Amino acid sequence: MFQIRLHGRGGQGVVTGAEMLSVAAFLDGCHAQAFPSFGSERMGAPVMAFCRIDDKEIRLREPVMEPDALIIQDPTLLHQVDLFNGLHANGYILINSTRSFEELGLSEFARDFHHYRLCTVPATELAMKHVRRPLPNAALLGGFAAISGVVKLESVESAIRRKFPGAVGEANVAAAQAAFELVSKDQEVQGAQAD
Repeated sequence: MFQIRLHGRGGQGVVTGAEMLSVAAFLDGCHAQAFPSFGSERMGAPVMAFCRIDDKEIRLREPVMEPDALIIQDPTLLHQVDLFNGLHANGYILINSTRSFEELGLSEFARDFHHYRLCTVPATELAMKHVRRPLPNAALLGGFAAISGVVKLESVESAIRRKFPGAVGEANVAAAQAAFELVSKDQEVQGAQAD
């Protein structure tokens, strides 16, 4: 079972992101579930959502305590909430930011991880460019598809279109595609540096 925990703030589309990720996994032929966890139900409050993906039925219903991947939609949470609790050293971390892990003050923490599994992507900027709203969830799903390979980009695109039909969906798909390309290029550079 592959478990993902998404962190953000109310109003950023964290719960919708988890739902679209589970639909993408389902479209890939997997079993999936997504559900939220609210600290307080107000705009801007920290929010978590969870997604599980497996090749067999998922009976587990509790929050994800030991994620295989973290998707962090709001970098202001990095030093306010223990986002990394339970994450394995071989886990994936995708952060919505224009800054590197070092610039975010995470270089010492990142030292214990495989660097090709750590990535930042300017998801809010991509959302503003394509969707014209600061909702980074679709872009982050594109980035997640690139960094992890857990879901296919085509399935992410289909899940977005199902959730947001029409022009809004196409704009979100464009943001996801742009993030996928950025993360894929970053992965290629890291692979070349490792060789």
